[in-house]
Amino acid sequence: MTTLPSTSESLAEPVTVPPFAVISGAQVRQALHGREPEIVAVVEETYRLHGAGDSVNPPSYFLRFPDRPSARIIALPASIGGRVRVDGMKWISSFPDNTSTGIPRASAVLILNDHDTGYPFACLESSIISATRTAASAALAADWLTRGRPRPARAGFVGTGLIARYIHTFLGRTGWSFDEIGVHDTNPGSAAGFRGYLEQSGHPGRITVHTGPGSLIRSSDLVVFATVAGQPHITDTSWFGHNPLVLHVSLRDLAPEIVLTAANIVDDVDHCLTAGTSPHLAEQRTGTRDFLLGTLNDVLTGQVTVPTGTPLVFSPFGLGVLDLAVGKYVYDQIARSGQLHVVDDFFHELRRYG
Repeated sequence: MTTLPSTSESLAEPVTVPPFAVISGAQVRQALHGREPEIVAVVEETYRLHGAGDSVNPPSYFLRFPDRPSARIIALPASIGGRVRVDGMKWISSFPDNTSTGIPRASAVLILNDHDTGYPFACLESSIISATRTAASAALAADWLTRGRPRPARAGFVGTGLIARYIHTFLGRTGWSFDEIGVHDTNPGSAAGFRGYLEQSGHPGRITVHTGPGSLIRSSDLVVFATVAGQPHITDTSWFGHNPLVLHVSLRDLAPEIVLTAANIVDDVDHCLTAGTSPHLAEQRTGTRDFLLGTLNDVLTGQVTVPTGTPLVFSPFGLGVLDLAVGKYVYDQIARSGQLHVVDDFFHELRRYG
């Protein structure tokens, strides 16, 4: 850690520049593996801090490309207080065509900045962090939104990539089990691969691969959407007549008429009602936000009571503060283990006049 001279002639405490560390995906995975209940608790605490105003979470910035319309890179800057006290940004790309070449769709890095000096002190591989915070948010919502409702025994996954796998893992390791699991993906190979993952995970119940989303939705009490859909493709409101809980993680699957016939919970109202999400399209159609029941934090704090007898949709935009909280958790775990890879002299010009 480099010490800078004080700009004052007084006996003020010296200011220090934090060492800069690079944390690999293997280290991230090691720090998070098997700690699902802890991570869900971290995410819940972060939602509560955000709901109490102890955070800064400006709109995400979408970098899009005229020559690659399906691709995007998103910047999620944020700052969180509480015990975490860290600023930073996730920089995550989504290139769906990658999967046809055998590499993952998403890649990401997370930068953590020191609260007091603003200096970056870590760069972490973040596709795992992003999937983890998404899955932890889904598991937290599934828990709280089913209190007072029959607990789902039949789950269905529409979209069977990395996010679906992480959500299933988090559900299983936070006390969920299902008698039946349905699977659907527009890519039959992906659906078959996810079925294989479920079998290897030890799922004891029946696994059904559906050729279309309708039969899956109608036969599931808990439906997870984890697709790369850019616009709504689910339009039939009758598919939801049995009032399932829908974890609408991919945000753009449901037509406005389905949103408007459901009770809707989001993670952040202003964030979720933007960028062409299904709730955003519903707002544009009606000119109002009255179809929103509230936020997940409203449920956590008892300000909103979850209704029964209606489809219930949780649409999380994905907040940068969650990435920061999970990223700082990873950093602290690795720092305590003494395994930080510090880049010596990363910040070099530290004296104003040489």
